[in-house]
Amino acid sequence: MVDQKPKNQFNILSNRKATTHGDYYTGTLNLSNMSSVLIDHDTAKIDLGLIHAKSKIERGIKFTADETEVSEGKTYYVVWVAIDQNEHGTFYAGVTACPMVINHETRKGWKNLAFHVNRMDDALKRRIKVSELGEVEKEALKALFIDHDQEMWENSSDELKDALSNS
Repeated sequence: MVDQKPKNQFNILSNRKATTHGDYYTGTLNLSNMSSVLIDHDTAKIDLGLIHAKSKIERGIKFTADETEVSEGKTYYVVWVAIDQNEHGTFYAGVTACPMVINHETRKGWKNLAFHVNRMDDALKRRIKVSELGEVEKEALKALFIDHDQEMWENSSDELKDALSNS
């Protein structure tokens, strides 16, 4: 029998500050400052169940990689939001959006899992990528951010404010 070393596993940690190269936790993903928002046309709400694909709208849905199988479905947007803090206070630092389509009658859904994971990573890297959202969805997200915490919105970057503006 060959002596095998245990392989490194992907860990999700919370309440841990940044990791350093060579640290035991190198290569882990810290989701303690990550939130998720579900946008349903003109309504945006925080839904932390999206982080693990266990939101209310995803429960009981069999997802497929073929979008044509869900042609009669409804489009929702998952928005990954990373929160950060600077000398002015807390702010929305990384905001990225990605679509998913769900047909609740047939209990089938479509989403590009790799795209969702990459967009989550982009949010964690403090990037702003919301080009998939239409004007109505952008306005709903902006309203949620402002209603949730006006000061966080004011502390956020001009890039985010411009990306969610209707101009």
